[in-house]
Amino acid sequence: MRRPLIVANWKMNTTLADATVLATQVKNAVSDLDVEVVLCPPFVWLVPLTEILEHAPANISLGAQNMWFAEKGPMTGEISPLMLKGIAKYVILGHSERRSHFGESNALVNDKIHAALGHSITPIVCVGELKKMQEVKRTRGRPTRIDTRSNILHQMESTLKGISRENIEKIVFCYEPVWAISKGTPESRNPAEGAYSNLVIEKLRAVLAKKYGQNIAERARFIYGGSVDASGIGEFLFQPEIDGVLVGGASLNAKEFIAICREASGRE
Repeated sequence: MRRPLIVANWKMNTTLADATVLATQVKNAVSDLDVEVVLCPPFVWLVPLTEILEHAPANISLGAQNMWFAEKGPMTGEISPLMLKGIAKYVILGHSERRSHFGESNALVNDKIHAALGHSITPIVCVGELKKMQEVKRTRGRPTRIDTRSNILHQMESTLKGISRENIEKIVFCYEPVWAISKGTPESRNPAEGAYSNLVIEKLRAVLAKKYGQNIAERARFIYGGSVDASGIGEFLFQPEIDGVLVGGASLNAKEFIAICREASGRE
């Protein structure tokens, strides 16, 4: 079984004091869990958190929320893979907020993926549809087929451009339905159903199988992201195609996030 991966995306939140307390609480709580945990704080807290996690268990590491693809140059405000190497093990790329607010294209995301892989940083690549896809033909209340004519498959195919068979297993793919992402408040959470997400990821995994073969596709890790909290996490973690979750707002609450990690550790 692919090892569960739980990623905390703190986005543009936390002070240094908040980040220090949160990282310390998570570190102390997940050391005995059979799950991989990645904390993605704002860039300015990466170095302080590196010191906090210096003697942390091997199952917890740091990730960056974004990066540029060049090693250096006149890109004011950007962070390069060379700067992240040795600090962040992972980097989130192609997040819907980067695509919508900053106009990041599939081609730019692909350039970033190549740069991350070239510097031994594991990319967590987000793909997702703006609107919920049509569910077709139900059996016992569950969809048996999904219309995937949205741009999500195009995003996936663009993500893979120029990626070798040797590198494909180094990428984590995140299915992130844009319509399901919360606006930062509990009442705005609208997660996709676990069964629906499982079927979409099955389609995405099929794209890998067609290009790289079934064995590689089955080994690739796919996680779900979108309005995730502890109360409904089991609906996703116990789906056969879903290997973990990308947690946004709920990752800012140590108790909530630790509960998610514990649930993931206990899945069979």
